[in-house]
Amino acid sequence: MPSSAAATTVKRLAPGLVAALAAVGLALLVHVVLPSLPAMTVAVVLGILAANLPGSSTLVSGVLRPGLHFAGKHLMRAGIVLLGLKLSLGDVLALGWITAALVVAVVLLSFAGTYWLGKLFRLAGDAPLLIATGFSICGASAIGAMAAVKGTRHQETVLPVALVTLCGTLAIGVLPLLMNPLGFDPLGFGRWVGASVHDVGQVVATAQTAGAVALSAAIVIKLTRVLLLAPMVATAGVLERRAHNRRISSADRTASLPRNSNTTTGASRPAAAAALDADSAGPAPAVKFPPVVPLFVLGFLLTIALRTLGWVSPPGLELGNFLQDVTLGGALFGLGSSVRIRELLHTGLRASGMALCAWLLIAALGYGAVRLMAGFH
Repeated sequence: MPSSAAATTVKRLAPGLVAALAAVGLALLVHVVLPSLPAMTVAVVLGILAANLPGSSTLVSGVLRPGLHFAGKHLMRAGIVLLGLKLSLGDVLALGWITAALVVAVVLLSFAGTYWLGKLFRLAGDAPLLIATGFSICGASAIGAMAAVKGTRHQETVLPVALVTLCGTLAIGVLPLLMNPLGFDPLGFGRWVGASVHDVGQVVATAQTAGAVALSAAIVIKLTRVLLLAPMVATAGVLERRAHNRRISSADRTASLPRNSNTTTGASRPAAAAALDADSAGPAPAVKFPPVVPLFVLGFLLTIALRTLGWVSPPGLELGNFLQDVTLGGALFGLGSSVRIRELLHTGLRASGMALCAWLLIAALGYGAVRLMAGFH
């Protein structure tokens, strides 16, 4: 019986997963032909096209949907674990404590500023938190991690991913044009890109326009930002668990009120009665607490440790990087396939304006940090 259920699940998920992997292959091919286009950005765009073109939209919303939803959630987590193989604590320590402190300051200030902008623009639900996480740390990967620990619905991650892709793609075209007007040498430009651009692939595509020195500096700064993903998500997990406990405690206090108590008045009386009715019907189901640190974040920390200790061979690192491209690309195709352009134009204009303001804020913070780095060196 269990094997039959497993076979049914595989049969239901297979079409969407095959489509996602095929899209990743196409995205990687496009990147080989046009290196300036990051494969992950292409994967998102392909997903959006698949969801909105007349022929494919029916398949995306029908037989492919279960597998694409699975890819957007679970392949994203696998990709985050593999992302740790890019990180070595030795590279971060080589920056020096002043540079590392400035990078941390940029992340915290950009997170706080973007979150405040999200509230200012009255974005609903977890959108301000997800956008702030994606913009300040590492794009769609960070959005997926934060959504997991917050228990955010898959549909609510679509807009933040679309916005981080839009602004990151914009950076690829705009930032190189500003290198000379802002007086950056290749090293300074690379640091600015690493501190300001969202996704790792977008950082590489932007920085490589100024040469190897800029690319190397950008990657180290960017991966230092990525390193902050674990503590940020863990902090969100702790806060979410405390909020969950407060909600449970509040419900318990309401349920413990006596039926004829004079304090059970107004809006609280129906709630108390409902709680008592539920209690009389039998034992309540076990409460599922949100994780403080999800397993995939622990996996991310483990792969960082393996890379730092040198326990992964060069062929193993190459395989890990390839698998990371496959899993994250498949996840981003799945998320992109949830974007409906008509709905985005109807509901996302205010969010797009907020995202552009956040993009300018982070670019300005990164610029200031790079100037301070140059001053200290």
